[in-house]
Amino acid sequence: MLEAVSERLQSVLKKLRGEGHITERHLDEALGEIRRALLAADVALPVVKDFVARVREKALGQEVLTSLSPGQQITKIVHDELTRLLGGEAQPLRLKGFPAPIMLVGLQGTGKTTSAAKLALFIRQKLGKHVLLVPADTQRPAAREQLEQLGRQMGLPVLSTHGESSPEAIVRNALVEARRKGFEVVVVDTAGRLHVDEELMAELERVAEILQPSELFLVADAMTGQDAVRQAQAFGGRLKLTGVILTKLDGDARGGAALSVASITHVPVRFAGTGEKPGDFELFHPDRMASRILGMGDVLTLVEKAQEAFDAKKAAELERKLAKEGFDLEDFLEQLRELRKGGLFAAMMDLLPGVKKLKAQASPDERQLKRMEAIICSMTREERRRPEIINGSRRRRIARGAGTSVEEVNRLLRQWAQTKKLMRSMQGKDPRRVLRGLGL
Repeated sequence: MLEAVSERLQSVLKKLRGEGHITERHLDEALGEIRRALLAADVALPVVKDFVARVREKALGQEVLTSLSPGQQITKIVHDELTRLLGGEAQPLRLKGFPAPIMLVGLQGTGKTTSAAKLALFIRQKLGKHVLLVPADTQRPAAREQLEQLGRQMGLPVLSTHGESSPEAIVRNALVEARRKGFEVVVVDTAGRLHVDEELMAELERVAEILQPSELFLVADAMTGQDAVRQAQAFGGRLKLTGVILTKLDGDARGGAALSVASITHVPVRFAGTGEKPGDFELFHPDRMASRILGMGDVLTLVEKAQEAFDAKKAAELERKLAKEGFDLEDFLEQLRELRKGGLFAAMMDLLPGVKKLKAQASPDERQLKRMEAIICSMTREERRRPEIINGSRRRRIARGAGTSVEEVNRLLRQWAQTKKLMRSMQGKDPRRVLRGLGL
């Protein structure tokens, strides 16, 4: 998402940085382009007007137009104003009470139930809290079953509410059960409708009165654009929302919701759903999002993802093995499987500054990774441990077993040799230092 507006803003600012001296005419032309880019991204008109006015006011200061690098100064102003537009600062979860209740509301189809499970997983993994999922949506027949299935998939406990038709009774029971069993947080998935109506809002108000949630999140689909902003206004008029969870932020929507919701509703975006996997859920950082939009990359998020993917225990085992035995094809196979399931490479291409356009060409081919895995799996255990014994006849046998050519087998062996050399050169170093080697 936001790629179209990102490209246009980057193009405008690149032109400004190329000017040795910036006049008001240059500035007005650039701001006109920025205005058109934001409107094309479905950002609300009042938000666009305010944004452009604030950038112009700051950029017209004498210290900017007379500075040695006015283009860079204006880029910083745009970055700061984008950060303000997106909500200012990231806000961590506020967990009050025992248990701390968190309530999710929203319309049907926005990803509310999935977000409830992802949020519970986030709290358990990032904060180390014992979390209970509570299905309080008694309107949609499959809602409870969906949350139970997600709970099983993510290893999260889900309160059994079958046979109970009252959301109020469900949340009362949830608080009692959580206290009795020592759950520190309860995440409550509530009912939704296809549209906002009086019956829905009255029910949610009653549930909120019982729960007294420490956090009350509206779940909105980023793909719906200004509809997400209108939903935030409607729900915020009746409930004390503490934030918005934007789902499908990885989609191809124009981005108006992300750029408008905080400014218009004064309710910040707190979390973002960035994919279909359980872990594709993150704290929303306005400053980092502004950096991504302007092509500056998002190094902090990149480092966090690298640290999450980095298994210290496995790395230590691999280092000991390198010292004693060397890097064989069984180790290479394990690294290929980690690459296929981890997704770190794709995340790096999204987050590194200035390399987004290379993503399509540089992203590893899934079919190629599968083919490489098939080749190694066609080898005997001895061949994987001692690749030097693989002669011509063995290569032909391995190629037949993998359904490929001898040339492909040779290519894989060369790749293994190159990887082995790299692993030896990194021996004794923290793999996260690779990022620093990229100038990060």
